[in-house]
Amino acid sequence: MSLLPSSIWTKLPGGITIPKGFNAAGIKSGLKSSGNLDLALLLAPKGSTCSGFFTESVIRANCVDLSAQRLISNQGNARAVLINSGQANACTGQRGSEDNLKATKVLADLLGLNPEEVLICSTGVIGEPIPIEKLLKSLKPLVKALSPSGGGNAANAILTTDLRKKEIALQGYLGDRCVRIGGIAKGSGMIHPNMATMLGFLTCDVRIPKDIWHAMLKRVVTCSFNSITVDGDTSTNDSFLAFSAGEHLADNYFDDLEDGLLLACQFLAKSIARDGEGANCLIEVEVQGTLSDLDARRIARTIASSSLVKTAINGDDPNWGRIIAAAGRAGVMFPLESVSLWIGPYKLMNAGEPIDFDRLEVSCYIKEKKNRDYLVGDKVKIKLIIDQYKGFGVSWGCDLSDQYVRINADYTT
Repeated sequence: MSLLPSSIWTKLPGGITIPKGFNAAGIKSGLKSSGNLDLALLLAPKGSTCSGFFTESVIRANCVDLSAQRLISNQGNARAVLINSGQANACTGQRGSEDNLKATKVLADLLGLNPEEVLICSTGVIGEPIPIEKLLKSLKPLVKALSPSGGGNAANAILTTDLRKKEIALQGYLGDRCVRIGGIAKGSGMIHPNMATMLGFLTCDVRIPKDIWHAMLKRVVTCSFNSITVDGDTSTNDSFLAFSAGEHLADNYFDDLEDGLLLACQFLAKSIARDGEGANCLIEVEVQGTLSDLDARRIARTIASSSLVKTAINGDDPNWGRIIAAAGRAGVMFPLESVSLWIGPYKLMNAGEPIDFDRLEVSCYIKEKKNRDYLVGDKVKIKLIIDQYKGFGVSWGCDLSDQYVRINADYTT
């Protein structure tokens, strides 16, 4: 699988409902005190295959366990996902479990589905149960709002501290087939996932055998959602669900499809990192020359998650020592004398030794990237080359500002 998707994929306006046959909705149900959209629904066509990836935390919300169990019992034949924001419904005991069963049963009846075909995801404050009566009363209007144009509202309804909705739509021609991929995600804080992001959803209008679809997504998640960090914290509710539906795709196009899935998921992952709480810029860390890709990703993610590196970028400080120190504690063995380091186009270290560079010029490069308008494609680039092997990995993060502390210091008060 290449890390750079092929040129056959082009970006379209829209998101999760761009692929054929998918409908979505997002409404206000009173779950958030802000009065914003807070309840979303995604409905996949009959015969869809769903693959799920969930948090590896031992403290998991019941909705995670329920969705994971149903994907096993229904062998991936899920049709609908209900998503609420405002309450994580994690660590809420028997009440949380019963509320999830109630909500999915009522929704299944409204949609004419078996409850086993309905999944549920929640996001918000840990320990807060869902105001279940409000949610149940909102399910009829939510189903009524289902539409091929409802993806934008769904993308907004799943947000919490996010400043921007995160959605992507791609189109590519695989032979004589026009194939579309759509996705939405949410996440801004508590981002250092060990599977996916806070919440992410992907749709595609071609049919792929279940085992091959899952293997594709596992590789894609590794190089996208599992390669981002904002603050080093993993959530109790991390869930990523991906639906495949429609006519079967010839297997000679599987690699091209995987490139498209990777492009969509990397866009969403970078959108999350760029929208990190209090962030001013996206940081991309590229590592080359390790024994394996896994080693390269481990080093890159350690650098991207370093509070000292993140605060240096926030202060426009080209403090390369913090970058090297972070690389050294990643748990990967490498000789210092094989290391070269760049920030943007500026080389700061060669063969393990510092070289002369214009500190003000590098500082201006960082500052200029931070002062750009919000762009996922624009970033502060850090490149570390360990001139030994062929391993390659990339991680994305963001700078760390005092705003992050302010946002989280009084999150529930």
